[in-house]
Amino acid sequence: MKFAHRFAYYLIGLIMGLFFVAAVFSGKDTRCNYFPNARVLNDLRNKPFYYSENASRILSEKWIDTSDIKNTLKYGDVDFDKSNIEFKKGKLYVIEGKTVKNQEITLEVINYSEKAVLNDVIKK
Repeated sequence: MKFAHRFAYYLIGLIMGLFFVAAVFSGKDTRCNYFPNARVLNDLRNKPFYYSENASRILSEKWIDTSDIKNTLKYGDVDFDKSNIEFKKGKLYVIEGKTVKNQEITLEVINYSEKAVLNDVIKK
């Protein structure tokens, strides 16, 4: 069999396989959270999210808003040296991120089994 025929069979099989894989995974809400940072942030985003009194007071100061909090929970970096500490019957996570105005912030989020609570927002 000529090389051109073998290559054509290979391409046909490859294309059929790609369509099969696309059909299987297109209807699912799949995420590939292999690294600890992505797993923690995904867990915090998927739980009901509440704000403590201190965090609500800071959000009323208008230098930060909830979209900055959401972006930090999506793109931020978890500081594991200061995180995963037992705190008020939950675990405290320290997440570093930036606001829309490029101001560096640090979020302290308490992760409970059924909810997540923003405990404090620190401006750097």
